Amino acid sequence: MSHFYLTTPIYYVNDKPHLGTAYSTINADVLARYHRLFGDTVKFLTGTDEHGQKVQQAAEKRGLTPQAHCDELSAAFQEVWRRLNIDYDIFFRTTAPFHKAAVQNILQELFAKGEIYPDTYEGWYCVSDETFYTEKELVNGKTPGGKDVTKVTEKNYFFRMSKYQKALIEHIEKNPGFIRPENRRNEVLGFLRQPLADLCISRPKARLSWGIEIPFDKDYVNYVWFDALLNYTNAVGLGQPARATEFKEWWSDGYVCHMLGKDILVHHAIYWPTMLMAMGVKLPDVIFAHGWVLNRDNEKMSKSKGSVMNTDEMVKFVGLDPLRYFLVREIHLGNDGPVAHELIASRVNSDLANNLGNLLSRTTNLIDKFFGGKAPASPTPNDDRVRRLIDRAVSTAPLVRSAIEDFQPSAAIDHVIQLLNDTNKFLEEKAPWKTAKTDLAGAGADLYIALEILRIAGGLLSPVMPEKMSALLATIGIDETRWSDLTTWGVIAKGAPVRKAEPLFPRIELPP
Repeated sequence: MSHFYLTTPIYYVNDKPHLGTAYSTINADVLARYHRLFGDTVKFLTGTDEHGQKVQQAAEKRGLTPQAHCDELSAAFQEVWRRLNIDYDIFFRTTAPFHKAAVQNILQELFAKGEIYPDTYEGWYCVSDETFYTEKELVNGKTPGGKDVTKVTEKNYFFRMSKYQKALIEHIEKNPGFIRPENRRNEVLGFLRQPLADLCISRPKARLSWGIEIPFDKDYVNYVWFDALLNYTNAVGLGQPARATEFKEWWSDGYVCHMLGKDILVHHAIYWPTMLMAMGVKLPDVIFAHGWVLNRDNEKMSKSKGSVMNTDEMVKFVGLDPLRYFLVREIHLGNDGPVAHELIASRVNSDLANNLGNLLSRTTNLIDKFFGGKAPASPTPNDDRVRRLIDRAVSTAPLVRSAIEDFQPSAAIDHVIQLLNDTNKFLEEKAPWKTAKTDLAGAGADLYIALEILRIAGGLLSPVMPEKMSALLATIGIDETRWSDLTTWGVIAKGAPVRKAEPLFPRIELPP
């Protein structure tokens, strides 16, 4: 894969981030970390979408200029991502001067090619979605999502999106992995079976001043979605001649994956690809639409409804890495999934405290007690159970890689948990705490197996829980993880220092 370019949606700065936005970014961070572990060269982008009517109204409500509001909220997103250990390479802001210039270059180019034209538009506009809807699209006088609309008639500029409808359908049908998961691909194809209207890509300054000025008509600003969707390409050089080599390396020749929430799928799977087609730019390799984080009422977390979970409060309750683990493990990427304190406690206690944490504590305690804190010798695999467990251990990394490359991080984690289950069961059956009294070498061989599997599991779970797995690996004397080591048995040398582990995952107790 070599160059792997991964992007999240860029988030509206109409409010601070919450657990729903964190879910998308954490999953992308986990995928980016896995690809770095595989040896790919990775560029990971996230950021903030800072233009449009919602942002202007939020700023006015707070008595701030739009730019001051954006600066404050963008900084808040960056701070939350720092606290969640999001290891991004690019934090993109659509108010960046180079982005504005690139957008204007692209608009001018498309206008010169006849891809953008003026016309008078009459339709129903939703401020919340920053989207026009036709009469047919309304449900009981509101958007399909139940939001209010206003009738608007005005001159605007339009992008010839309908011109690319057939070409987009053909691309989707020829590339079944382009839109994932499959039910979202079918949803987009269903949308494209209806006539596709051209896209209004401007707003008159008389109605909305906060946006990138249209270069060929100073009375208009660019529609926020057109501006925002260009961030993914502009971040690596599109519309900037001096960065042509960079754009070729990361976009034209690289593997491009975009993750987003399913509620903005139409914008990213129809608007964006047709824009790229008009510009003669390669489409991304994968557009992956994940599901929603649901509240305890099984509703999507919504800033406008106030039904959100604060990330800091959840980290305080369970800890950072266990929260990351829960979100990636419990909610299968592509599906909706509820988040509640009792669900988090159950998963963390089962997988991390009782399974991984218990194996680490038991193994290091026994090595400290019977072997003076030094790794015992590796066994001679002349026992069928031993051979099977070693084979299982060295074959887990390829399974994890396959699941990650198929955008199934939950399944990847499950492979590791099953390996840990087998190892705990193996130790229960072998009982080295008993056999050490009569067969010290045999007990040591059994503990070495657990030690090596902890090394492999720690490496394989490090993209999900970087801090906790770094601590685990340091306890057993590993300071660096290479992918090749995770498919190799016997990396820990006899006599290597092994520290008695502190409790890595204390049990989570629910408040009374």
